[in-house]
Amino acid sequence: MSQHDDAIRLRHMLDHAREAAALIHGKHASDLASDRVLSLALVRLLEIVGEAAGRVSDAARSRYPAIAWPQIVSMRNRLIHGYDAVDMDILYQILKHDIPLLIVEMEKLPPHETKW
Repeated sequence: MSQHDDAIRLRHMLDHAREAAALIHGKHASDLASDRVLSLALVRLLEIVGEAAGRVSDAARSRYPAIAWPQIVSMRNRLIHGYDAVDMDILYQILKHDIPLLIVEMEKLPPHETKW
């Protein structure tokens, strides 16, 4: 995998995390249960964040240990394989707590890491 590929994956992670954060802004946990389109969109965005994280090379991952790589990939796997049992309260907590922290960490990456 090239640095260019890693930059693309890192950019996908950041862009989709930001989009998820924007969608959940001003929303409550109950909104996920009552708005199917919102919940489906948020699940999909998190799946993409996790899939992109899984495609980042080990070398790039090792440069950024503050990013919770295994947890992000694991989240994606749970969303994909447990599609019929997504706990919206847990999803909400991830979106309100973990995604903003991920965005902060990813915004610390050198610009060349997320430019393509």
